[in-house]
Amino acid sequence: MPLIHSATRGVFVISVTPFTDDGALDLASLDRVTDFYLDHGADGLTVLGMMGEAPKLSAEENREIVRRTLSRAGSAPVVVGISAPGLAAMRDLSAFAMDAGAGGVMVAPPSTLETNEQIIAYYGNVVDAIGTDVPVVLQDFPLSTKVRISNATLGAILESHPSVVMVKHEDWPGLEKITALRNAETAGRRRTSILCGNGGIFLPEEMARGADGAMTGFGFPEMMRDVVALCQKGEMDRAQDIFDAYLPLVRYEQQPGLGLSLRKYVLAKRGAIASDALRKPGGRLTAPAMAEVERLLTRQARRLAELS
Repeated sequence: MPLIHSATRGVFVISVTPFTDDGALDLASLDRVTDFYLDHGADGLTVLGMMGEAPKLSAEENREIVRRTLSRAGSAPVVVGISAPGLAAMRDLSAFAMDAGAGGVMVAPPSTLETNEQIIAYYGNVVDAIGTDVPVVLQDFPLSTKVRISNATLGAILESHPSVVMVKHEDWPGLEKITALRNAETAGRRRTSILCGNGGIFLPEEMARGADGAMTGFGFPEMMRDVVALCQKGEMDRAQDIFDAYLPLVRYEQQPGLGLSLRKYVLAKRGAIASDALRKPGGRLTAPAMAEVERLLTRQARRLAELS
């Protein structure tokens, strides 16, 4: 499979990890949802991300998900999340993933980092541990990690470590950070790919600021595919019209603690996975929440029909 690089563009969907109702891995659904993502516009996939319930998995389950996804994804690049409390576990999973054909790895900073110097040193240690030949996605997601990476700190990491080829941009508010990254490149810093998360809630604005695409798990990958493609062609009004049709559901998914339950509900409804179960701790949508989502889906379908 191809490696990610500093000019990687498009839509990389953060894959859910399907479980049966009793909490076992559902590998048949993993195959099906992998096909679903690629058939609906994903250029690549990311597994074992925060919304993939990676902390709930055993080491062998992590490896099984990597093996299974890579065997199913064909030529599409697959990024593997390797964030863990210790470097040894990260090194081992990175080596396994890259030997199996992964396109790169993703690393979020641990919440214990409190200073810019600690953040810079941490990513240096990661690169040393996994090897400078492994392409790295730096996940900048302070709403979850509680680690705020300044523009200067991010720049120092990128300048020191060429193997950090992509930023998964999830700062919020964070549009000015995208502009700062691109301005630094205009001034001479090497180019870095920027794919954006946060459920896609700011995707049109992020694309206008210079992002290369999306890396998130919204249950309608075709929205992200169309918005990214239209923005890249300069058709911003059309991109915004399509985005706006999905916006109520994107907004609803932003509720803390609810997003993954909604995402799995939508994917199960669309036939991509057999069950919307989360592995415990974690629960399904309540009946009132399901009714609200169904209403949003009905309105979404109507707005899309009006646009066609």
